Amino acid sequence: MVTVPDLLIGARDTGSRGLMRLPRRVLATLAGSPVVVDGKRLDVEMQLLLKLQGLAGPSVEDVPVTKGRKIVAEQSQLVGGSPVVGAVTERTVPGPGGRLPVRFYTPRGLRGTSAALVFYHGGGWIYGSLDTHDALCRTLAEQAQVRVVSVDYRLAPEAPFPAATDDAWAAWTWVRDHAVGLGIDPSRIAVGGDSAGGNLAAGVAQRAAREDGQAPAFQLLIYPATDFAERAPSRERFGTGFFLTTGFMDLAEENYLLGDEDRSDPRLSPLHGDVSGVAPAFVVTAGFDPLLDEGLAYAELMRSAGVTVEYLCEEGLIHGYANMVSFGRSAPAAVARISRALQRGLS
Repeated sequence: MVTVPDLLIGARDTGSRGLMRLPRRVLATLAGSPVVVDGKRLDVEMQLLLKLQGLAGPSVEDVPVTKGRKIVAEQSQLVGGSPVVGAVTERTVPGPGGRLPVRFYTPRGLRGTSAALVFYHGGGWIYGSLDTHDALCRTLAEQAQVRVVSVDYRLAPEAPFPAATDDAWAAWTWVRDHAVGLGIDPSRIAVGGDSAGGNLAAGVAQRAAREDGQAPAFQLLIYPATDFAERAPSRERFGTGFFLTTGFMDLAEENYLLGDEDRSDPRLSPLHGDVSGVAPAFVVTAGFDPLLDEGLAYAELMRSAGVTVEYLCEEGLIHGYANMVSFGRSAPAAVARISRALQRGLS
């Protein structure tokens, strides 16, 4: 007889996307007793994914960074796949530390000038690449019907703070300055990203509001990291057992920071910056995410400054769900909501 552990081990070894197509009642049986924290119930697909993760070997924070990057790339491919998109092209653009690789996504059926999203990937400033977020960028382009420009900024420890922030700004200004030649409407360019990428996007929006004659039209902030200076309660509440761990966050800080930085510097902590005049924003968080509180706090900070903000908490989901565009039902549905918000923001 095949047992629940047998099914889970088989899914671990052969790929779990097919497993997630089973009926919800079957997934609930495989996942085990419901997980409820602060009255919120963990989505059954997320619960099962975490169980599979526990069978998969060492976590990325327990191995050298170079090996961790390979693990992150493999995990991203497993849950993201390769969704269809109209066209993908690559080039490099000038950056403060050399040429920056960028990847352009054009949705099917798009003709003429369009809106665009300059996207910064997550990964704690030490992981992530154009490839780890390829599936998400393909999906955003197709579902929102906008061009997406994904930026491969420099990573720590090879290039610690402020290299990533400098690269993020350089990419934004290059796209802004070359928009017409790229088929992009200069008045409809958003900045966005997930986690560390959301941090970078928020920083670009703040700097543009202070210095730039042409700020972004919109911000798409997916469970953004916004505060290096203080640790909000959700960092402790969800720091173990929900994918993004305290160990991962500590490793990211140790590699990204040299140790003498002002942690309230807005380039590190947008929550401590001046948000007056920044672009309208869509901020989405996950209910079982250590970054939950600081994402909500940043949305509230912008609202208090008179910025138009739409906030959504995907209460049953975990950090990283935006990469799961080919995994189950819950995460793809959440990404579809993100895409619709992006389309509304740039319409």
